[in-house]
Amino acid sequence: MFSKKIFSLIYLIVTYSITSSSQTFDRFFVDKTLRVDYYHTGTKGTETISLDKVYEEGQWSGSVVNLLDTLNLGEYQVRIFDEVSAAMIYSRGFSTIFNEWQTTDEAHAGIYRTFHETVRLPFPKQKIQFTIHRRDKRMVFHEVFSTVIDPNSSTEIKREKRTFPYKVISLIDNGSPHDKVDIVILGDGYRKEDMEKFRKDAEHFNDALFSTSPFKERKKDFNVRAMEVVSQDSGIDKPDKNIWKNTALGATYNFFGSARYVLTEENRALRDIAAATPYDFITILVNDNRYGGGGIYNLYTTCYTRTDVAGMEWQMDYVYVHEFGHSFGGLGDEYYTSQVSYTDFYQKGVEPWEPNLTALVDKSNLKWKRFIEPETPMPTPWEKVQYDSLERERSKLNRLAPDYYEKREPLYQAGRQILKNAKYTGKVGAFEGAGYVSEGIYRPAVDCRMFSLSLVDFDPVCMASINRMIDFYSR
Repeated sequence: MFSKKIFSLIYLIVTYSITSSSQTFDRFFVDKTLRVDYYHTGTKGTETISLDKVYEEGQWSGSVVNLLDTLNLGEYQVRIFDEVSAAMIYSRGFSTIFNEWQTTDEAHAGIYRTFHETVRLPFPKQKIQFTIHRRDKRMVFHEVFSTVIDPNSSTEIKREKRTFPYKVISLIDNGSPHDKVDIVILGDGYRKEDMEKFRKDAEHFNDALFSTSPFKERKKDFNVRAMEVVSQDSGIDKPDKNIWKNTALGATYNFFGSARYVLTEENRALRDIAAATPYDFITILVNDNRYGGGGIYNLYTTCYTRTDVAGMEWQMDYVYVHEFGHSFGGLGDEYYTSQVSYTDFYQKGVEPWEPNLTALVDKSNLKWKRFIEPETPMPTPWEKVQYDSLERERSKLNRLAPDYYEKREPLYQAGRQILKNAKYTGKVGAFEGAGYVSEGIYRPAVDCRMFSLSLVDFDPVCMASINRMIDFYSR
């Protein structure tokens, strides 16, 4: 067992000395995937990770060049060390349902919960030290789990082939998974007779993503496949309406008590099914009509695919791209007025890891200072008081009521005019109000796909972060 000090020293040495090259990959890995499943248990302030199962799966879909994470995103980071040389040979940042749940009232009350999670990595040739690190309140990573995994063990690694009778459709094919971003689109709540709808949905939302900058300019760097996953029932669970469905992936509304938050805890089923095709990122389309979705960095994206409200179809496209911004780009929510189930999600006076949020602790070293013009004041003023008054009125409306959109429309349009005509619209600055809090967290622009419910573009900071992620997986 290595000490934490040795781990830290190795991280610095290896980051400097190991060249990111195919030779490094060939030295330590073979072109397959090692999937590590584990249980994550705890309550607010405590956590325990325990190993479940380790699997050998098909072709490795990730980069064979960028093996060490240089992005510094995510609440957690997996770090893999070659046991013989002690060299760090792979790392990736990610976030989890568990770390979101720790900020809920349930966790604050001391209730314990367990979530099933997965980390995937290229298949090692020899024994590895598998470690998971988590950020502390000051954003510094500390080890929270470590174990040795022997890829050549005849008993430790599960090697059976799990197959499902689900057809895989190629929507975009630009070449080898090793130098492309590979997305797999799965459906939940689609019966066999719903498959024509799923195919149309997959094409529609894929088109929505690649008609949005910077994805449309980088389309050649992606592969996208859709899998026709069959469920017994049509639609997904709505616990607040006592509606329960038997679906393949177990997606549900009302996650963390939010009527529109859609996630699934059926991680093992999800990973078993997704393993049929190479993937870096998962998106789940749910065959249901309530506004909703979700996205967690390096976990998955979810989005609804039906609406009963005429003229509001565009909102589905907004949700899909917005949530993909979370799961793919590691982007934080820039809005702050909508009701969420989190408490103290961001620590006061601590710089968030998300590339598009700042606590503005150090103005001279702001993470996006290269985008700011010299004459732009910091923090950057905007018509926040007027905007907040409209949002307070909107928050009084029942989102699930039949007349919600009719009552919301004048408030929505008035808010859009404020954002469109603000003094520093089109400029990058530090605009107060982001990350679910009105004060103390700042966003890069007055408006962005991560801020308002609209089809506005990503702001320049978000675009740059997305491009950096695409480069990491494709170059």
